[in-house]
Amino acid sequence: MEQAQQPDESWHILIVEDDERLADLTKDYLENSGMDVGVERDGSAAVERIKNEQPDLVILDLMLPGEDGLSICRLVRPYYKGPIIMLTARSDDLDQVVGLEMGADDYIAKPVRPRVLLARIHALLRRLKDIPHSEASGDAATTELSRVTYGNLVVDNSMREAWLSDEPIDLTSAEFDLLWLLSSNAGRVLSREEIFTALRGIEYDGQDRSIDVRISRIRPKIGDDPLQPRRIKTVRSKGYLFVKEV
Repeated sequence: MEQAQQPDESWHILIVEDDERLADLTKDYLENSGMDVGVERDGSAAVERIKNEQPDLVILDLMLPGEDGLSICRLVRPYYKGPIIMLTARSDDLDQVVGLEMGADDYIAKPVRPRVLLARIHALLRRLKDIPHSEASGDAATTELSRVTYGNLVVDNSMREAWLSDEPIDLTSAEFDLLWLLSSNAGRVLSREEIFTALRGIEYDGQDRSIDVRISRIRPKIGDDPLQPRRIKTVRSKGYLFVKEV
């Protein structure tokens, strides 16, 4: 595995991976970037460890002894709001979609390219530092927003929380980022390319379905009808539109 080039700030990363060689190589690479890294090789033990340690980010293998990655993701999501990167040895779209539906924030196919993994980690952790997502809008005013309110829906970027009729909405880190990006650009159609670049920091390949999956998860959480959405509309051949007034 290539050596990391520059030290990074000390984030706590938990690797859940039963391949001892891959886990150790990944651990060494991330530690050389200044991160604090732990390793868990047993799926059954991973759930309690994630809940207890609350790492800044989890790297989670799909195939594990004891409890597979999809089950772990589903079990920890009510207790853990940090980013989860899922590793899969298969490139099957269904695995990726199911992983996202279970609450994963990103996925990487094996064999893992360390620089790509580090870039994905950086992209997810930067959002924990509340960097405004103004790249997609090109509007400097967007950077000044910290809270938007549309009827009974409130989205607060400084607190990274959202409420519907004064009740907190249960969102993963990636879901909140997408909701904030859309709601802070209300009234403007954002293409999948713009959304993907703003949230993932990489160019859209035209095939990734993660944005669509997250939209489908967000809609019912904000009181939108998944079959006939009025708040987050799909604009054919263009992208998504967050409607100011419903």
